[in-house]
Amino acid sequence: MNAARQRDVVVVPTADRMRDFGARLSVLLRPGDLLVLSGPLGAGKTVLTQGIAAGLGVRETVTSPTFVLARIYPDGRIPLVHVDAYRLGGVTEVDDLDLDADADTSVTVVEWGAGLVEGLAQDHLELVLTRPTADEAGETRTVRLVATGPSWARRLRDLAAD
Repeated sequence: MNAARQRDVVVVPTADRMRDFGARLSVLLRPGDLLVLSGPLGAGKTVLTQGIAAGLGVRETVTSPTFVLARIYPDGRIPLVHVDAYRLGGVTEVDDLDLDADADTSVTVVEWGAGLVEGLAQDHLELVLTRPTADEAGETRTVRLVATGPSWARRLRDLAAD
């Protein structure tokens, strides 16, 4: 994958490598999984989700759900629910999306979901993406993986062993 690793941090040099990382991560995914993506605009959250979708076998083009709030891709090995919580004002608005209806049978990826969606699954994985500041050149992104619960702690060890 050509990504350097420090503890639970992955350094990703290009958008293509971010997609590759998402595809590698998808191998670990199971129905009911929740991934919470955070980071500034342009950090690569949707690009990472595109890689996850490709790894799951989604055939549709994955785009940001910013204006529709949620997109469902049912055709992969596990259905993918892709949510953008940026415009949501709180947990009540997240509840209105009824994400828990598909939570047991799908992988749910929520951009901008930190502090809003963790209650959807006891075990979940937060991916904190950072990008260079305006005065730094390059496409390099950093992904910090934060496991909550024993299931994700085990799976991250498997990912690190690759």
